Amino acid sequence: MKAVIQCGGKGTRLRPYTAVLPKPLMPIGSRPVLELLLKWLRRNGIREVFITTGYLGHLIRSFCGNGEQWNLKIVYTEEIEPLGTIGPLTLVRDRLLDGPFLVLNGDVLTDLNLSQFASFHRRQPGPVTIATAVRTIKMDFGVIEEVNDTVVGFREKPSLPHLVSMGLYCMDPSIFELIPDGVPFGFDDLMLQMLEDQTPVHVFKHNGLWLDIGRVEDFHRAQDIAWDDQSVVAESQAA
Repeated sequence: MKAVIQCGGKGTRLRPYTAVLPKPLMPIGSRPVLELLLKWLRRNGIREVFITTGYLGHLIRSFCGNGEQWNLKIVYTEEIEPLGTIGPLTLVRDRLLDGPFLVLNGDVLTDLNLSQFASFHRRQPGPVTIATAVRTIKMDFGVIEEVNDTVVGFREKPSLPHLVSMGLYCMDPSIFELIPDGVPFGFDDLMLQMLEDQTPVHVFKHNGLWLDIGRVEDFHRAQDIAWDDQSVVAESQAA
């Protein structure tokens, strides 16, 4: 299976750090997040990777090279104008027509088992499976429930669990029928289009480690995990 890593964003949530480095090269301990991500892909059997670049893309290409140091083959694309989170896939369309492929954000760290994820996807009838995790969001306000302007319930700053996308997807080549060429097209646009067309979308629920390095809290948490190539799963579960 091939993988597409999306590294074209500006990393605005991590400013001012990302004024100097693209988000995928932000350091986790002594190594960039993108290096950890590439090693994780290789351990999961991936050999061919496409990296979509834009903002400070020359730094990513300079660091990763052709991927041979990780026993990978890396091919790059460059967005002249931002194409959103899904639009850049059209730049490598012809290289992804031979079977299901992975799409993931360049700021994701996880211990998800890609073999199980891909097997689950192949058993489903739809062209897209979303890797998901549960995140609990704490409200900063008291939440009021009302009927006809009368309060019927009240919760003080509740914590609300939500099933969220991990920024990791398994897709079939047929998905390109829904992605326009040369214009910005986000994952939200894709989901809304598929829901409107009643095209099935499935979720793979992951209960292990997932960090979105674009969030300051997750970036700091990642610094406390020992990202040894062999012990990352054990260390992450302990965390």
